[in-house]
Amino acid sequence: MPFDLILRGGRVIDPSQKLDAVTDVAFAGGKVAAIGSALKADPGTDVRDVPQLIVTPGLIDLHTHVYWGGTSLGIDAEEFCRLSGVTTAIDTGSAGPGNFAGFRKHVIEPSQVRILAYLHVSHAGIFGFSHRIMVGESEELRLMNPIEAAKVADANRDLIVGIKVRVGLHSSGTSGTVPLDIALQVADEVGMPLMAHIDHPPPSYEEVLARLRPGDVLTHAFRPFPNTPATAQGTVKKAVLDARERGVLFDIGHGKGSFAFKTARAMLANGFYPDTISSDIHMLCIDGPAYDQVTTMSKFLCMGMELSDVIAASTVNAAMALRRPELGSLKPGSVGDATLISVRAGQFDYEDAVGEHLIGDRKIVSEGVVIGGRWWHPK
Repeated sequence: MPFDLILRGGRVIDPSQKLDAVTDVAFAGGKVAAIGSALKADPGTDVRDVPQLIVTPGLIDLHTHVYWGGTSLGIDAEEFCRLSGVTTAIDTGSAGPGNFAGFRKHVIEPSQVRILAYLHVSHAGIFGFSHRIMVGESEELRLMNPIEAAKVADANRDLIVGIKVRVGLHSSGTSGTVPLDIALQVADEVGMPLMAHIDHPPPSYEEVLARLRPGDVLTHAFRPFPNTPATAQGTVKKAVLDARERGVLFDIGHGKGSFAFKTARAMLANGFYPDTISSDIHMLCIDGPAYDQVTTMSKFLCMGMELSDVIAASTVNAAMALRRPELGSLKPGSVGDATLISVRAGQFDYEDAVGEHLIGDRKIVSEGVVIGGRWWHPK
């Protein structure tokens, strides 16, 4: 089969193959076709010379809100992904069983970028999240809709990757772990992982972790006090270490209020890296402090994570959390998505969710996106 596209001469970093080499990547039929030196182009092959750029598997943002027009927090997935180098956006609970059909028909199906979703156990998902209105959907237990959530998740397995619930004072009031317990029943019923949001107690970080199963995701994992994973002495709480040992996954989910440099420094100093790095992009943080996926990745690069580990946390690790091994890799036969980035040197001002600033010496910049084996952006 002739190649549709060849990315020529870039530095290919693909943690799924433990690959870091200057080489070519070719695509055909919407998939990765070959990796190697001096791959042969046919007359109709689109050849892009990228010797100054880094080629990675298509970036996966495990925590986004892209139900644009259907919820007040939703942003436009295509516009965001073009600028952020993301080829797969995972919407985390914007829609529930009562409005997922609209999300699917009006946003997901027309989108050029891949959108997958965690379905919220609450009937209308995250419906009251804006600059003026802030209603915790999990506070009103009458909105919990486990029966319909199970039906909708089962009927949309091509797009729904798990069940979402938000617990904490801001999202579930004083109902504690009750919404989490309901969501876990749905996840068990349909055989899917769960993603749990956590904010201020109740419940406590430890109470949430105690209920999560292997493969479940705790997002906002490096959040500030209260409900932080680090002790006042800068060590990692035992409950956190025990949860990782049994297979619970820790996701960043930066967002508007859920990531602190202080927490991240303590966790990284103890060798506790996030499983996945995600932006939690939505209308209230797209203009700061989160901005986008590559900015979130840049913060971890500037705090000492190796570039290959940062890329892994946004590619192969995310694909494994989604149970979609065809994503997050440039192995031949994988989905034909790739992201081209550069790492610029200089002085860059980064801000966390509590107002602390970090002057970093590097910045990851999206330089191009390949989707389905075709060059997508910039034109």
